Amino acid sequence: MIEELLRELAPQVLGVLVRRYGRFDACEDAVQEAMLAAAVQWPDEGIPDSPKGWLITVSVRRLTDQWRSEEARARREVTLAAMAPVDAEPADRDDTLTLLFLCCHPALSAPSQVALTLRAVGGLTTAQIAHAFFVPEATMAQRISRAKQRIKATGSEFRLPPEGERAERLRVVLHVLYLIFNEGYTATSGPELASAELTGEAIRLARAVHRLLPGDGEVAGLLALMLLTEARRPARTTADGGLIPLAEQDRGRWDRRAIEAGVELLTATMSRSPLGPYQLQAAVAAVHDEAERAEDTDWPQILALYELLARLSPGPMVTLNQAVAVAMVHGPAAGLNLLATLDEDGRVSGHHRLAAVRAHLLEMAGDPAAARERYREAARRTTSLPERSYLEARAARLADSGAIKS
Repeated sequence: MIEELLRELAPQVLGVLVRRYGRFDACEDAVQEAMLAAAVQWPDEGIPDSPKGWLITVSVRRLTDQWRSEEARARREVTLAAMAPVDAEPADRDDTLTLLFLCCHPALSAPSQVALTLRAVGGLTTAQIAHAFFVPEATMAQRISRAKQRIKATGSEFRLPPEGERAERLRVVLHVLYLIFNEGYTATSGPELASAELTGEAIRLARAVHRLLPGDGEVAGLLALMLLTEARRPARTTADGGLIPLAEQDRGRWDRRAIEAGVELLTATMSRSPLGPYQLQAAVAAVHDEAERAEDTDWPQILALYELLARLSPGPMVTLNQAVAVAMVHGPAAGLNLLATLDEDGRVSGHHRLAAVRAHLLEMAGDPAAARERYREAARRTTSLPERSYLEARAARLADSGAIKS
């Protein structure tokens, strides 16, 4: 498929240009123009014998035209003329990791890191990224442009970070890929629950990083987490796009090959690498995926994993998930007590998920009136239409069942 080929080639072509000419912002624009040209021409003319060489040639041509139109035309033309031409068949070199480090520069905000990664490394157009995040294309274009200008202002070079900074920078890269996957798996807003384009892109990039860093446990853990989670996607929605919660999904529709691949990857990395947050989250996903029925889920094991995760990487979302596991093992009252510790945490106190989990535990505890109010509160707070519909339906079901007198 041409689109998949272009996305695979995008970081390779951009890497060749940036290493040769510098100016990440200008090179990225040139590559995007070449990608658009290929998307228009290749379906009619056929894929060239050397698609990478074709893209490089067109990108250099676009770059040259762009620089000629600027005020410093004469000086830049001399500079370009003095440079040896880029070979149509460059040496086989994968710049994906270097590009990811650059796009996930700590000077950028998380939304800018995500947008720039999807465009420069993922090969998505600005319009595609804007559509995925339900924002106007002009808004996304401004975000990407500001991100490129910010990178230019930092004076960052196109090279891997110094060894002393690499671990922390890699952590940021993995977090950005995690954000892309999560947005694709459960969209924060809009009419659709998920975007297979975003989850697929996150998995593709995670595979690329794993190929380049096969010995890193957290890289493998993140990829395993994505595979084990994405495996459930076929059973997550109804025919009309409605949300189906995990406990009610038809597990026969789960992607068993993805589950097997995720479990195999996780087992291999946990046996040789120090435990990290992504590995622990993947282990939780594996426990869910390996249960033939919802009632077969090994909740004590999940609780133990969340307790370890809470010590290793504490945070409100970890506590939120831990509260569910506590409720399943020790009863809903215990889970509600743990949830209460989040009420004053500004990072999550107004989040719809806190209200939704509290509603679920109140329903488990036999308090349908309170549960209905919390479901309604969660529905008001979410900006995802499928989630809102699901939460409103849960509240209505409690009323319609006769458990609540109106």
